[in-house]
Amino acid sequence: MLAGIISDSHDNMTSLKKAVALFNERKVQHVIHAGDFTSPFTFRILEELKCSFTGIFGNNDGDKLLLQKMSKGKIFNQPHIFELSGRKIVLLHEHFIVDSLADSRHYDIVIYGHTHKPEIRKNKNTLIINPGESGGWLYGKSTVALLDLSIMKGEIVDLDS
Repeated sequence: MLAGIISDSHDNMTSLKKAVALFNERKVQHVIHAGDFTSPFTFRILEELKCSFTGIFGNNDGDKLLLQKMSKGKIFNQPHIFELSGRKIVLLHEHFIVDSLADSRHYDIVIYGHTHKPEIRKNKNTLIINPGESGGWLYGKSTVALLDLSIMKGEIVDLDS
C-alpha cells in the first residue's frame, strides 16, 4: 500500500493542489496530514483526493469545528493512533516526544510535522517520518512524503521539481 504524507500546508493552495495531483497521479491509497492546515477552505482542494484521508490538528489550526466538519470527521486530536495496512501508526504534530514514542517499540511508524524540515529515519525498528512543509512558507521548499507500507520505505518528494 502506498501512502502520501503531508504537513504544514498553511493555506498554500498552489502547493496543496500540487500535492493532491501528485498523490492522485501516483495512485496513493491513503493520505495522512500531520497538522497545520490552518483554514477550513483547504478542504476544497483536499476533497479532490481519490483515496481515504486521516489528519490531526496542528498548533496553527484556527477554526477546528469547521475543519472537522469540512473533513467529514477525519481530523483528530493528537496523538492519533491508527492502523494502516497492518502497520501501527502514531500521528502527531509537534516533535517533542517522537523519539520516546519510537523507543517504546509500540509503533511501526511515527509521523510528525511542525519543524517544517523533511526527515526519514529509523529508530530501532520504528520508521520516523516528517514530510517537511508542503506550504513552503518557512524554508521556501514545498515537500511531501510517499511511504510504501509493504516494504516500510519512505521518500521525500519536492513539489517544485
